Amino acid sequence: QEQLVESGGGLVQAGGSLRLSCAASRRTFVSYAMGWFRQAPGKEREFVAGISWSGGTTYYGDSVKGRFTISRDNAKNTVYLQMNSLKSEDTAVYYCASGRGSVPRTSPREYVYWGQGTQVTVSS
Repeated sequence: QEQLVESGGGLVQAGGSLRLSCAASRRTFVSYAMGWFRQAPGKEREFVAGISWSGGTTYYGDSVKGRFTISRDNAKNTVYLQMNSLKSEDTAVYYCASGRGSVPRTSPREYVYWGQGTQVTVSS
């Protein structure tokens, strides 16, 4: 059964850190790029970060470059998003997704399976 389950969201003060995790079923993880997206109320889903199957290629959205880090543990079928220096504008529901191929893309259309999302709220 294809499944992605995010965890690690919560309420944090501005300037703080959170680490999101996404546990994936083998079928949705092995050989595929993984991505993190976010969606705030009334806004479109936004690309946050992506990582290739090997972990050697990573992409970040402009708004999170230098603050967020994506990584993956292929032995555990898990992808992570370390979020530092959080800002109020980072408040959103964060989703992980499994890509169509091994290279990460920035468009949501390039991702096949999605988790249910985890809420991140940054208070100012």
